Amino acid sequence: MAIKIYKLPAPKKPVPDSNWLKLDNAAKIYPAAMSRKWTAIFRLSCELTEEVDPRILSAALSNVRPRFPSFFQKLKKGFFWYYLERINDIPDIQKDVANPCVHMDLRENKGFMFRVRYHNKRIAVEFFHVLTDGTGGMRFLKTLVAEYLWLKYNAQIPRDDEILDCRESPSAEELEDSFLKHSGLVGYTKAESTAYHIPGTLEDEEYLHIITGMMPVSAIREKAHELGVTITEFLCAVMLLSIHDIQKLEESDQRRFKPVKISIPVNLRKFYPTKTLRNFSSYVNPGIDPKFGDYSLREAAQLIHHFMGIEASEKVLNAKFSDNVNKEKIRILRAAPLFIKNPIMRLAFRKGGDRTTSSTFSNLGNVVLPPEMEKYVTRFDFILGPLSFTKVKCAAVSYRGTLYLNFSRKIKETAYERNFFTRLVRMGVHVLVESNQPH
Repeated sequence: MAIKIYKLPAPKKPVPDSNWLKLDNAAKIYPAAMSRKWTAIFRLSCELTEEVDPRILSAALSNVRPRFPSFFQKLKKGFFWYYLERINDIPDIQKDVANPCVHMDLRENKGFMFRVRYHNKRIAVEFFHVLTDGTGGMRFLKTLVAEYLWLKYNAQIPRDDEILDCRESPSAEELEDSFLKHSGLVGYTKAESTAYHIPGTLEDEEYLHIITGMMPVSAIREKAHELGVTITEFLCAVMLLSIHDIQKLEESDQRRFKPVKISIPVNLRKFYPTKTLRNFSSYVNPGIDPKFGDYSLREAAQLIHHFMGIEASEKVLNAKFSDNVNKEKIRILRAAPLFIKNPIMRLAFRKGGDRTTSSTFSNLGNVVLPPEMEKYVTRFDFILGPLSFTKVKCAAVSYRGTLYLNFSRKIKETAYERNFFTRLVRMGVHVLVESNQPH
């Protein structure tokens, strides 16, 4: 089969220089915090109607490369900061594995900080968080799949800000650090108490349990509307109570009365006019305090709803990321060499990081594709890699009326997921569960 490979036309305007890039404000913590056993990884995937041809997928990736210059970079260590240096190549297409999101050795894979994998009808991309966040990653995946479908089926798929046109040149705005552009003069931060962490028996470091729950979006929306909250707030409330069910069994008063909190990433693009493909998200940590007694689902949902109304507002989120930007501008810190900065950033990450949350829940929302592309795509999935203290995470994405909830777990015990899905089923929500475990 002949594969159509086109060359980009001469750009109508100068292409931004991407030979090297500074790390965005959110990315700077990850190189300092990573270790031989851990890198901040997340994964996006979709399933097609027919088996994937890796040869065509590789050609599609070649077409995508000039359109996403900030992705085709390797991490370099400078005297004062880490930075990104362009790679004039593409990573090898890999066969998918049963254990996704494991540690990414940056010396392998030609230095690339993302992996493209395939299995049967599935195309998956795993990203090191230095490159991008979930929104940028989804735009990359959708554009890659659109190019694949064009090469294989000559599918004429409309292009926009979500499915980028690889015949166009990238814009400077797509490469910008939007944290710096939109930060304010006044920063704000507050100390948070450590949260309750789900106990369990650690798995081998090369194994990540994945349990996926599939359910009708309409059923979850109905339950959320009954409580006057959003889908994310409703699911977060069920998660908090599911973790609290485990916490009630603790013998130690100290652990039994620790706050239970869920970290929820917030896409800052909904507040600011930006097309950046790099990191541009913040987070909030709603929760319940068991010292005040047990909570009903309605109480937990309303507590989260009002918390989000304040903490997930533009003004508060701006002050939070402005505080990080302002610290970056302190002269003495800027002048400090990297070997001094690294231990400080590593300590800050370990002191804060995921110590202040019991779990993470990231919801990318509903994926909408043009009809010319939708007829080839049957499913999307979103998976978060593990952190040190947060042993179980959850990521969600919706597509064609189905909500896909992926729990990723570094412990053997399944109590959290079992409690969560049991609660939904008792509410009358039909849930189909699958797992990457062989039994």
